[in-house]
Amino acid sequence: MRECMLAYVDGLIPGDVIPARITHLESYGAFADIGCGIVSLLPIDCMSVSRIGHPSDRFSVGQQIRAVVRTSADKNGYISLTHRELLGTWEENASRFLPGQTAAGIIRSVESYGIFVELTPNLAGLAEYREGLTPGMHAAVYIKSIIREKMKIKLVIVDAGDPGPARQVYDYPDIDHIDYWRYSPDTCSKVIETSF
Repeated sequence: MRECMLAYVDGLIPGDVIPARITHLESYGAFADIGCGIVSLLPIDCMSVSRIGHPSDRFSVGQQIRAVVRTSADKNGYISLTHRELLGTWEENASRFLPGQTAAGIIRSVESYGIFVELTPNLAGLAEYREGLTPGMHAAVYIKSIIREKMKIKLVIVDAGDPGPARQVYDYPDIDHIDYWRYSPDTCSKVIETSF
């Protein structure tokens, strides 16, 4: 393991995109084997821009993923990972949808002012509050409007049902390194970005 750490892990720098296998889930994040049995932490807030209640909303134990090195190895050889930068920008995700379209989503949060429905792992919209809905339920939504300059999508929930399988398959970009990633559109005053 020490040889692997010297040959591989010590050479990783922030922004490197690497394969990983999810080994364990906790409320605060997922642990992933990045090779040679070396396990790194992927914090819950780094899994996607879209908020989730638990890492099991995004991953399952044994799942193969790609992740981005967030921090270089510390004195103990530990690095931390991030995933959201591999799931596309707001514009890339929003371009899949049009006002007037009906789409499938997953209810991620139920608040008094509305219900957040995830359309893709890096894109959620807000629907008006409706009784009897809970996080994890699948929903069919009508897209009322897309407001790019505010990164907002207004939705109407048409139908909702029981949760389906949690495991997701990701279509990762074919890249080995990221120096900078900006989620927000240029026209938006709120900036969500990562510099490695």
